[in-house]
Amino acid sequence: MDELVRYSEKLMQEASEKEWIEKAKENPRWFQPLYDKYFSLIFKFLFKRHADETITAEICSEVFFKALMKIKTYKDQGHPFSSWLYKIALNESNQFFRKQKYQRQIPLDLLKAENLIDEFPLEDSIQQMELLKSAVQTLKPKELEIIELRFFNSLSFNEVASVLNITENNAKVRCYRILDKLRIKMKVK
Repeated sequence: MDELVRYSEKLMQEASEKEWIEKAKENPRWFQPLYDKYFSLIFKFLFKRHADETITAEICSEVFFKALMKIKTYKDQGHPFSSWLYKIALNESNQFFRKQKYQRQIPLDLLKAENLIDEFPLEDSIQQMELLKSAVQTLKPKELEIIELRFFNSLSFNEVASVLNITENNAKVRCYRILDKLRIKMKVK
């Protein structure tokens, strides 16, 4: 019964979100509920990538400004609206790194890496974390994006595919190949 109630609430939220999107296309004032709903989600995503509150705030501001300016071009393609925002955030974040000519490093801690660590069963969690940190640092930027979206932001493969403009099957294949690559680097079987 609880599942039915949650499903009904989700449908109602989706309906109102679709209404907000359509109204925001006509009048920018209706973008506010979307901003309120997704600001903290996008801010956290960007903060994990930049680890600097000022930089994160600037990039987040740019993300929502671009989303507001391009809301008329948004088309519901069966993916959550948040996927569209993640895509804009990822592009803005990558643009920042390119402008700064900065090679991004991932600061892993137990909270951020919890979902990823579960993929690598080792007895010693401290050793596991150190091996994982070393292995993740060797990933290419595109590989890192997939791992980050899937495990640090808990996006579904469908959402990862939407953000990266690839098929869901391709997102799965890439993710599992990267996990295999990490296992090899960690020497985990």
